[in-house]
Amino acid sequence: PSMASAETDYKAPFSLDSYHVSEEYGFILPAPLDELPPYYQPWMDIALRVPELVHSHELRSYVNKMPLLKSEFLQKHRELRLAHLALGTMTMGYVWQEGETGKVEVLPRTLAVPYWEVSQRLGLPPILTHADAVLANWKKKDPDGPIDEENVEMLLCLPGGESARGFLMVTLLVEQAAIPALRNIPTVINGVRRRDPEAVAEALEVITRSIQDMTAALKLMHEYVEPSVFYGIMRIFLSGWKDNPNMPNGLIYEGVQTQPMQYSGGSAAQSSLLHCFDELLGVKHEENSSSFLIRMRDYMPPAHKKLIQDISLQPSLRSFVQQQASEALTQSFHLCVTKLLALRSYHINVVSRFITVPAARARQLRNQSQDSEDGGVISRAPTALEERGTGGSGIMTFLKTVRDHTKEALLSETSEEIKHHN
Repeated sequence: PSMASAETDYKAPFSLDSYHVSEEYGFILPAPLDELPPYYQPWMDIALRVPELVHSHELRSYVNKMPLLKSEFLQKHRELRLAHLALGTMTMGYVWQEGETGKVEVLPRTLAVPYWEVSQRLGLPPILTHADAVLANWKKKDPDGPIDEENVEMLLCLPGGESARGFLMVTLLVEQAAIPALRNIPTVINGVRRRDPEAVAEALEVITRSIQDMTAALKLMHEYVEPSVFYGIMRIFLSGWKDNPNMPNGLIYEGVQTQPMQYSGGSAAQSSLLHCFDELLGVKHEENSSSFLIRMRDYMPPAHKKLIQDISLQPSLRSFVQQQASEALTQSFHLCVTKLLALRSYHINVVSRFITVPAARARQLRNQSQDSEDGGVISRAPTALEERGTGGSGIMTFLKTVRDHTKEALLSETSEEIKHHN
């Protein structure tokens, strides 16, 4: 055969190596740094104290007095990630220190300029993201131990005390549970390319178990996070300045640009996990949800966003399953979609407990306008965000639509009975 045809036939096996995804840690940043070079101590001194300085209403004055530091002494990827996390934590605290009413229009240059520069270098937006607060924000108490509830702690935190730490930790444990699934995505893709139904079925079974473990990890939310604290305190500090009625114009990054800029707050849609599973399994979302999900990819590390795109360019797993007409393969494909569906349904359950229920309670309390003792935090909760997720989506409609479109990835023959079960 001529060189040209030999070249098109030969394709290196699909692998995670070029996407900053590790076999051991998945999308989680391995061994994040917990300190910056000494020059940057003024940042870390404030970032480590954000919750208490917000509480005492002093964070803004501390940030306003901060020196303007050059960002060029940050060299390594991990230094940039810790800087992005620290600057992002200070930014959220600065913007929302006085709640939804006492908001600011301008982020001062001492924070805005270095934050913008670090963001440009990382290819991340200048707002706190899942990649910062979860993926790059942890350390092991015992370096030789596992990542688990006992052994992991968060480096920086937003207001909300133990609930805020618990929220980030549980989210990290969900990422951790997904690692075997990520490791097996290349196995599925390469199996489809080689047309090897056994290898594909086996890898899908690992992915299925891993998705079940993600749901189990998500259940820990109820143990670690108090709904009234999430709803009444934490939620605003995770909110952004896009699609947010509190900040209709966005935020001016002083010294970067005179026009205000808009960025979305943190949300689970910024985790690359479900994006990868959807692309692999051929789950297609309707237009509105899809455009929100695709926009959230700009909030991920560029290499992770590229992985999602590259998975979507691979030969269709769904078509392969249909062509092979192998009972075992069809069944493992189905089970996988079913468990993804179950994870999404469970997530809806969590959201209703942490947002919908407290929102209803807040409305009720405001109508009665009498503060019962524990009603205090809830009835003073931000009103404009009532039915919105922190990412700015109209939450329940969005999540239910996404879940319903997951069902459509089921193959027609067996999808009927599964739809009845759910």
